Amino acid sequence: MTPGLMIAAPASGTGKTTVMLGLLRALRDDGLTVQPFKSGPDYIDPAFHRAASGRRSFNLDSWAMAEAMLHSLVAQGRDADFVLAEGSMGLFDGVATPGAAGNGATADVAKRMGWPVVLVIDVSGQAQSAAATALGFARYDPDLAVAGVILNRVASPRHERLARSGMAAMGIRVFGALPRRGDLKLPERHLGLVQAAEHPDLDARIADYAAFLREHVDLAALRHAATAAPKDAAEPWRFTPPAQRIALAQDAAFSFTYPHMLDAWRRAGAEILPFSPLADEAPDTSADLVWLPGGYPELHAGRLSAAATFHAGLAEHARTRAVHGECGGYMALGEALIDADGAQHRMAGLLGLVTSYAQRRMHLGYRRATLRAPMAGVGEGTDLRGHEFHYSTILEQPDSPLAFVTDADGNAVDETGSYRGRVSGTFFHLIAPAR
Repeated sequence: MTPGLMIAAPASGTGKTTVMLGLLRALRDDGLTVQPFKSGPDYIDPAFHRAASGRRSFNLDSWAMAEAMLHSLVAQGRDADFVLAEGSMGLFDGVATPGAAGNGATADVAKRMGWPVVLVIDVSGQAQSAAATALGFARYDPDLAVAGVILNRVASPRHERLARSGMAAMGIRVFGALPRRGDLKLPERHLGLVQAAEHPDLDARIADYAAFLREHVDLAALRHAATAAPKDAAEPWRFTPPAQRIALAQDAAFSFTYPHMLDAWRRAGAEILPFSPLADEAPDTSADLVWLPGGYPELHAGRLSAAATFHAGLAEHARTRAVHGECGGYMALGEALIDADGAQHRMAGLLGLVTSYAQRRMHLGYRRATLRAPMAGVGEGTDLRGHEFHYSTILEQPDSPLAFVTDADGNAVDETGSYRGRVSGTFFHLIAPAR
C-alpha cells in the first residue's frame, strides 16, 4: 500500500494548490512516482496535477462516491511510490447531510484513506496567533491525524521566527515556511483556476514552484510523515458506459470532464472520439453518442454561434442517436446564450434553453437526480449523483424536465435539466450513480 498525505488548509485562497504543484514536481524530480488526487468535485485542478506529476489525477468525493468506489480509485496509486492528495475549501467543510460514504469534506476523505493532513496556513497579518488556528484544526476531530503545517506568505525572517515559536509552544510540527511572493499565484477565473491547457509557460511555472518548495520545505520530513491507505480495492470501479463509441467535445470551451468517468468508460471497452466545436468540427459520424461536457462556452459564444459544420453535425446525429450536454454543453445545445455583455448568440437549437450571463447568479452544490426519461444510454428512474457550479441564469426552458433534482439536503432545485427527443442536458456534472 502506498503512503500518502492530504494537503489541506483552513480555508480557500491560502495557496495550497501552488504548494501541491510544487511538491508533486519536487518529489517527481527526486525520482519518485507520485500519484495525485483531488478531494471534492473539482474538474480543473486534476489537469494541473497531471502536468506537475506526469500521472492522471482522480477526484475522491465521499458524498457522491460509495466507499468501495473511493478505495477503487485510490488503488490507481498502488504502483506509485507516494500519494499526494489536495483538499478543497476548508479542511472540515462539507454538507450537513452525508451522502454515499460521508459528507464530502477533505477531512472525511483523509480519514477514510488513512492519510495524515498537512495544513497550509496563510500567516499574513499574524504570527504566534497562527498556532491557535492550527491547534484548533488539529484537535477538532480526534480521529483525524494532522501531521503538521506549512507556513505560507511569511513576510520576513522575524515573522517566521515568531510564527514558528507559536507552533512549537503548541507542539505543532512545521515542515516549512514559504516567503511571500507576489508571482507565486496562478490566474483565476469565475469557476476556479484558468485551465492548465491555457498556460503556455505552465511547465516552467511548476518547475519554479518546485525549486521554491525544495528551498523552504523539508521534503524528507514530509515523506516520513506519510502513511498508507488502509486497504486497496480488489476490483476497479466499473460504470457501464452510455455508448460504445462516444464523440466527446474537447477544447477550450468544453473541457470539464472527470478523469475517473472517462477512465471507467475506456476500461469498459468504450471508444472516445474527441472533436473540437471551436474548430468547427462535426462529431464522428460513426459515434453512437455525442457528449458535450461543461466548460466556458460563454467565453467563446461568437465562435460557437458561427460553427455551422458543428451545428449541422449535431443535428444530423440527433435524428437517430443520442446527444447529451452537461452545464456548458447543455447551454450549447440550447436556442441561445447571452454573454456577460448582453449580446445574444445563437446556439445549436436542439433544445429550447436560453441562458444568460448578463444576469449572473451563482449555482453551486451537490445534486442528486432521479431521471424522468432516458439520458444518453442511462435508463429512466436511475438515481445519479453530481455537482453543479455555474453563473448562468435560465431565461427559457420550454422542453420536458429530464430529472427530479435535489441538493445534498434533499431540497428540490429548479435546474432539472431537459430533453427533446434524443437530446438531453443537465446543469449538474455526473460523478457517480447513486446506487
